[in-house]
Amino acid sequence: MPVMTKTPKGDDIVILSRKEYDRLVVAAHEDAADVETLRRSIARVKSGEEHTLTSAEVDDLLAAKTPLAFYRKKRAGLTQAALAQRAGIAQGFLSEIEAGRKHGDVQTLRKIADVLKISLDDLVIPQASIDTPRKRRARL
Repeated sequence: MPVMTKTPKGDDIVILSRKEYDRLVVAAHEDAADVETLRRSIARVKSGEEHTLTSAEVDDLLAAKTPLAFYRKKRAGLTQAALAQRAGIAQGFLSEIEAGRKHGDVQTLRKIADVLKISLDDLVIPQASIDTPRKRRARL
């Protein structure tokens, strides 16, 4: 428990246990690391290297069949045919990927991500999120 007292000149001082002091030092280092992470994130957003979404856009992304369906409309406003042409893939294949019926290989997804100016990670659905027939049956 900290002890508050005064110096002979009347300045306020606090006496801490070593354990409390060490905890405060660790917290200060964690705060400094968090500030640096935030600074780098803000710099990436300002440079255009990283983009943010509004809460409404996050809702739209979560409601979309796949991330590709969301980003194709949001980032580029492209038709499937136009995106497929720019990515050098068949429009039917792009449609299958966007609908979640096919996944596409890494090279194909990289081409799509490059056209949309997003990261490859933005197009990938985490495996735990994929709704398979087995998962649907398990919920019933």
